[in-house]
Amino acid sequence: MTPEEAEFQLRRAFSGVELVRETHRLALMNAALHGVEGKIERGDTLSSAGKRWGDFDVVLTNPPFGTKKGGERATRDDFLYPTSNKQLNFLQHIYRSLKANGKARAAVVLPDNVLFADGDGEKIRVDLMEKCDLHTILRLPTGIFYAQGVKTNVLFFRRGVSDAGNTKRVRFYDLRTNMPSFGKTRPLAVEDFAAFEAGFNAPLEEFDRLASRDERWSIFTREEIAARGNSLDLGLIRDDSVLDYDELPDPIDCGEECVARLEEALDLMKEALADLRRAVGNR
Repeated sequence: MTPEEAEFQLRRAFSGVELVRETHRLALMNAALHGVEGKIERGDTLSSAGKRWGDFDVVLTNPPFGTKKGGERATRDDFLYPTSNKQLNFLQHIYRSLKANGKARAAVVLPDNVLFADGDGEKIRVDLMEKCDLHTILRLPTGIFYAQGVKTNVLFFRRGVSDAGNTKRVRFYDLRTNMPSFGKTRPLAVEDFAAFEAGFNAPLEEFDRLASRDERWSIFTREEIAARGNSLDLGLIRDDSVLDYDELPDPIDCGEECVARLEEALDLMKEALADLRRAVGNR
């Protein structure tokens, strides 16, 4: 590298924000160990301070899961659809922070509820597909990120030059259904992604050929997604285990998933109650 390029990589190429003091210190140490100084600040991305972070070429992240305590909304005033759902707020922050040059791209780990949440969830997904080319969604095995039973996905998208009509079709790869039970005895390995990587990197003509031979790949046009209420909870193949009573889903996983959904519903109720109180107070 030239001295200018080396200086850029050392001080300006990498940046980020971390809310928790101890984790912020770990991030600084990790960067130092890799020869990077960057610009890693301590703060709340979902507050007004987060508005300064943008114009990025690449974003790779798994934002915090859950909702803000007590159904509190983000204090960012530049979100079109502020909500108490952290993942939906972070998703807005991420695709809005990319350069609108047709090249800036992101890969984001998000839980299943982001794919099908109604109300603001649908509006945010529509806004994402308008501003970006949401070209691929990888349905991950259960429990890979966060607590056992939590189902997650990786959304891959590229920011468009314009703010409308960028997503034409979305490719889905199901790495979840009829897969081994991953854990300490069978960890998820690089080779488990081989078929996904082959399709992800293939040119359009070759991809269609690969997808025709691999049932885990599926494609939905933007029109088909709109007809399904803009839900992205798609692309899962038939689960063979439900046909065998000896291989039913783990009841603990099911219970944890139910608890997560109930907690989300409770936070939504708190948010609605807070809105009602504000409306009554403004009379």
